[in-house]
Amino acid sequence: MKVILVNGSPRKNFNTMAMLMKAKEGAEAKGAKTEVFHLYDYTYKGCISCFACKVKNSKTNGVCAYRDDLRPLLEKLQNADVLSDWSLTQNINKYMDL
Repeated sequence: MKVILVNGSPRKNFNTMAMLMKAKEGAEAKGAKTEVFHLYDYTYKGCISCFACKVKNSKTNGVCAYRDDLRPLLEKLQNADVLSDWSLTQNINKYMDL
């Protein structure tokens, strides 16, 4: 099982990250492969409502067509079994729109 954990907090070593790491430990204890991403490490714009991701049989295959720093994460999310988002900051809201 692949688990992607996304930290939306600008603080990498505070409460949000502590909770995220506990979730990571629990998933790994059950045999899951985990990856942690920090949204504040990426530069991205958010959804621009071009709807390219919605077109059936498109080249983007349901992923945002806008190529920015977040693209590798979005591609990994397609192959993940579990996604865990932490922190409801403005930055994570832009990411969730994608």
